[in-house]
Amino acid sequence: MLVAEILKDKGDAVYSIRPDARLGDACGELDRLRVGALVVCDDDRVVGVLSERDVVRAVASRGAGALDLPVSDFMTAEVVFAAPAESVAILMGRMTDRRIRHLPVLREGRLAGVISIGDVVKCQIAEATQEAESLRTYIAAG
Repeated sequence: MLVAEILKDKGDAVYSIRPDARLGDACGELDRLRVGALVVCDDDRVVGVLSERDVVRAVASRGAGALDLPVSDFMTAEVVFAAPAESVAILMGRMTDRRIRHLPVLREGRLAGVISIGDVVKCQIAEATQEAESLRTYIAAG
């Protein structure tokens, strides 16, 4: 399955925050939206990703005072992207190698969605279930 197909099923909603927003406000958004990461955008340009992991590291290193500092101080600035034509297998490798759980998707240079590790796992389970059902049908017909 391709990234474009996952986005077609999932939708293209992208939750973002500005780099100058307070980390505490970002935490509130993560909780309100019930997501594990926010794409950090400066106008229409992706400048980072802020994940729950980034928040934990911020509080562990700076204490509660980190919540008053800007998101840009703690976001992952080296963003790894996905493309609509890439396969789930490629994404799994990239996510595993880089130890990341969220990949913004760029289509023609513009943000088109976000793929999470949960989306990838869901896709893999659906494909395995479909394959198993096809095999059961084939064996039963034989």
